[in-house]
Amino acid sequence: MTAPMIVFEGLSKWYPLYHSVTAGFKRFLFDFPGALRSLRSNRFEALRNISFCVHPGETFGIIGRNGAGKSTTLGLIAGVLTPSSGSVEVNGRVSPLLELGSGFHQELTGAENIELNGVLLGLSRRQVSERLKAIIEFSGLEDYIHQPIRTYSSGMLARLGFSIVAHLDPHILLIDEVLAVGDLSFQKKCTERLERFKKNGVTMVFVSHSMEDVTSLCDRVMWIEDHTVRMIGPSEQVVKAYVGSIL
Repeated sequence: MTAPMIVFEGLSKWYPLYHSVTAGFKRFLFDFPGALRSLRSNRFEALRNISFCVHPGETFGIIGRNGAGKSTTLGLIAGVLTPSSGSVEVNGRVSPLLELGSGFHQELTGAENIELNGVLLGLSRRQVSERLKAIIEFSGLEDYIHQPIRTYSSGMLARLGFSIVAHLDPHILLIDEVLAVGDLSFQKKCTERLERFKKNGVTMVFVSHSMEDVTSLCDRVMWIEDHTVRMIGPSEQVVKAYVGSIL
């Protein structure tokens, strides 16, 4: 049996609330064990005892309310964050679409940023050069591509960011709300490209508030509620339960 691409085992992620340290510095000096217990209890839990796996070629959705822990989960898969307890195992090169355009250099042109980001995301300079024309055409930004991106709108940055990743050869693709960028025509191109990745066996983890997109794209879905797993199962079944809990 093929090994999973992503495995979370009993994973928790929390952040200490440091104000409790400064407020009780004398206590740390004279009652260190008690102060340490207090510090551990004064923390923000982003995720609590999360376990799941994602299989090769699967499109795995993550849904939940704002602040439930969806983006934290993607950050842990991408290696941007580390677990506080438990473990995460990722078997393959990760290409993240977490914050489109966040890695761009404001003074470089759109074309120069394509080259920079393409290399950062795992392509060689030659590969970027070979795909440059296709990336620009996909973005629809031909008239602006030689302007510094500080002149771009947020929507233009998002289009450029997705266009770069759309021309990668990813093993694992992390997607956070990217189908909401641009106009309807560009959103259609995004959806078609993700469907092509799916047909080509790319493993995808998809976070979205659009239940229609989640249902149409995902094989299985994990519903996170209050920083822990509420339900994992077929997309339609989990989406129906999630929507029913809100209405």
